[in-house]
Amino acid sequence: MGIIAERLNSILQTVPQNVQLVAVSKTKPIEDIMEAYQAGQRHFGENKVQDLVNKAIMLPKDIQWHFIGHLQTNKVKQLVPNVSLIHAVDSWKLLAEINKEAAKINRVIPCLLQFHIAEEDTKFGLDLPEATAILQNLQAEPLSHVSISGVMGMATFTDNTAQIEREFAHLKSWFDQLRNQFFLYEPQFNQISMGMSDDYLLAIEQGSTLVRIGSSIFGSRNIH
Repeated sequence: MGIIAERLNSILQTVPQNVQLVAVSKTKPIEDIMEAYQAGQRHFGENKVQDLVNKAIMLPKDIQWHFIGHLQTNKVKQLVPNVSLIHAVDSWKLLAEINKEAAKINRVIPCLLQFHIAEEDTKFGLDLPEATAILQNLQAEPLSHVSISGVMGMATFTDNTAQIEREFAHLKSWFDQLRNQFFLYEPQFNQISMGMSDDYLLAIEQGSTLVRIGSSIFGSRNIH
């Protein structure tokens, strides 16, 4: 067993069965992804559209590709044939573009609403009124080729555990509010994507259903 498979199996022992591990393979070569695949991993995350498309062509077709980066509308057309879940929808314009391109190939694309939960200015994301406005738009103007499956957020990069827990708890609270207001009878709204290599255990404690783990599996990120 290689080092990637060993790391993956070690992490999986700490992740409950009701939480999906997304192996963040951005900047990593095909060989590394295949080692994780051969160890049983099927969900992988990429943050650049062209990298995801290229890897989807080259790698086994049962891989579930998660797009976890900031998505520009002009890249949506390339992405929709290959992606299983888009983690970072942060505007009505982007959601409508995903719907338009998905309609062309008769797909329904699951999407998460990205919230800004960190105290850093560099993170993208919505606040609760902005997310509410998008969902009110969706009620007035249904988009039949996207499915809002939940929420996503990234905590502040800090050693302050209490702050990270507070930020994750905010995201869980907003998920609950949106579910009660807009999705009470729609079971597909069930995902909370939060937690990475340094904080995924805290995220799981606060209700995460999807953790995005890269460096703890593949080693430090490559320059790319």
